[in-house]
Amino acid sequence: MSTEIKSKRITVRDIRQLKGGQPIVVLTAYTAPIARLLDPHVDMLLVGDSLGMVLYGMETTLGVSLDMMIAHGQAVMRGSERACVIIDLPFGSYQESPQQAFRNAARVMAETGAAGVKLEGGSEMAETIEFLTTRGIPVLAHIGLTPQSVHALGGFRAQGRLDEEAAAIRSDARAVAEAGAFAVVVEGTVEPVARAVSQELAVPTIGIGASPACDGQVLVVDDILGLFGTFTPRFVKRYADLADQVEAAARAYADEVRARAFPTAEHCFGAPKRHPQ
Repeated sequence: MSTEIKSKRITVRDIRQLKGGQPIVVLTAYTAPIARLLDPHVDMLLVGDSLGMVLYGMETTLGVSLDMMIAHGQAVMRGSERACVIIDLPFGSYQESPQQAFRNAARVMAETGAAGVKLEGGSEMAETIEFLTTRGIPVLAHIGLTPQSVHALGGFRAQGRLDEEAAAIRSDARAVAEAGAFAVVVEGTVEPVARAVSQELAVPTIGIGASPACDGQVLVVDDILGLFGTFTPRFVKRYADLADQVEAAARAYADEVRARAFPTAEHCFGAPKRHPQ
């Protein structure tokens, strides 16, 4: 029997207890290799429906299916050991009713082994969040700019500039927290409103384009690596520019293949060894 001891995964309870403490580090992950690289450094890995845009070239997240989320969720779980893994419920998989949300969230949990699900929406989703959490499914809420509602919001624009918008966001935050969400993503929200939400809630807030006052921060991993160049939001900081390196490696490979410089005997099976003259 193996004596190897695997590290214990961070739980949603652990995340909740970080409220007001050390900032929570969150990145998206969609594949096993990337999850393996990120796992030692983050508290939470989010399998976001942003994969539709980042990996599949979609214009929005609306075309992402539940099967896609489950497949990528399984990959991230296989590639990680430590981080708390949360998986997005895609558009159309939970809005119809709490019962629909439960069926699909239960499938995600059963087929991936993830710690919980994330869904978008404020007060209108409070009943669904309560329905899920009272039945054993941890929920990460998502308010402010909600990409699945991009058309209804009139595009990707910062939320909370108007007084009525600010009041609605703060009301949404209270509603989802009271419904049982273990944490709340606050996206694309003007800084003073995001700060107020973080101060008012008893559960952690995870900011993205929000405020440094949030209890944690999340970004899309391809954005911070400089791999997704279609559009770079103002709130993204690039920590690497791997796109240039990928292109350079592909160019060097192509040049060597065309010049018959690759492969050489060392890259082949059963090729005769060259003896020094």
